[in-house]
Amino acid sequence: MARVLGFCVTTAPASPTAASPMTAARLIARDIKLAHSVFALPFAVVGAFLAGPFPSPSWGSVRRFAAQLVLVVVCMVAARTWAMVVNRLADRDFDRQNQRTRRRVFASGELSVRDGGRALWISAGLFVGVCSLFWVFFGNFWPLVLSVPVLGWLALYSYTKRFTALCHLVLGSALAASPLAAALAVNPEALTRTPAPFWIAGFVLCWVAGFDIIYALQDRDFDRAMSLRSIPAALGFSGAAWVSRGLHLIAAICLIMCWRADERFESLVLVGVIAVLALLVWEHVILTRLIRISQRDLASEPPALNLAFFTLNGVASVALGACAVLDLCI
Repeated sequence: MARVLGFCVTTAPASPTAASPMTAARLIARDIKLAHSVFALPFAVVGAFLAGPFPSPSWGSVRRFAAQLVLVVVCMVAARTWAMVVNRLADRDFDRQNQRTRRRVFASGELSVRDGGRALWISAGLFVGVCSLFWVFFGNFWPLVLSVPVLGWLALYSYTKRFTALCHLVLGSALAASPLAAALAVNPEALTRTPAPFWIAGFVLCWVAGFDIIYALQDRDFDRAMSLRSIPAALGFSGAAWVSRGLHLIAAICLIMCWRADERFESLVLVGVIAVLALLVWEHVILTRLIRISQRDLASEPPALNLAFFTLNGVASVALGACAVLDLCI
């Protein structure tokens, strides 16, 4: 093991033998943190509910919608698994050289590229197969038609740091597709009836891009050393923080417009909007403190960074999603 430019550099591990399917599934689920589906899944659920038969459904329409909602959730999990495994495989050489990421399963050699390829085929096959069920059972061919292009767009993010600092916006756009895709899958006409899914998508795009910039702060020096592109690498800590603040300001405007865009959104959604805005302000208070006390190494403050990146944004997503669903159903 050697130290180059202050980063841990290791030789490539020996090729591992293929793991059993159950072992590979367990290790991949741990590595890609399935719990982080919480960032996009609530907004896909809201998109589905916006397209559903609410607030005055019949028993038959509720049963139909329940089946569609199950398919939407399965598609979300499969699509995220595909995207994250692509990311881990594409970045495994970089991850191996980064002290923060060198224990990831493909970087460390705990799983082989063949194991990753098998996971990709399974997740992609599951996603396309479930998308086809919308056509088989509900006569909606759009999810199947768009399934492969969606997988391609999700995979693109993993390569954008090689050529553009706007990679954070690409990630945001990938997650922003979730409310639109869910609404389209449940009822394609919903996207012409209400602009709310588009405002939600705008919120998700700017919200995710903003907090991804916060997360990327800890890799600023590594990205510069490896000639990788990111807002922190291009603008430094202070500049990146201001870009994140600007994106979250736009996200806040989109969220308020979403609340005003659909008459079914009433007091509960307003409560959710206020809560999200308060959490975003708190997130940036934490960020400002981190930058002030730890300019040289944000990774030295993992509890505070995890609070700003994971905890607060996860709470914001779940809270807003719950308020929106309740407002639509009541």
